[in-house]
Amino acid sequence: MINKNSFAISCSITAGFLWLICSVLVVFIPESMMSMTGHMFHADLSNMLWTMTWSGFLTGLLSWVVVSGVTGLLLITIYNYLQSNQLS
Repeated sequence: MINKNSFAISCSITAGFLWLICSVLVVFIPESMMSMTGHMFHADLSNMLWTMTWSGFLTGLLSWVVVSGVTGLLLITIYNYLQSNQLS
């Protein structure tokens, strides 16, 4: 069995790290990031602009860390349950 808390915390740390990298890329290469985001959503976002504020950065960071931690906790709970009830 995998430790639930360790897995949830590692999910949160990973999401926070990815948010930081993404935010830095948005600040330094906004056009490329907007284009990539448009491709990911199958949408034309060429007329839109990014708005990166400290409050937006911190709100997004907190949101992603919490949601990722809860998602990780749910994933590992289901995984551990399935592992313990596996047919041999």
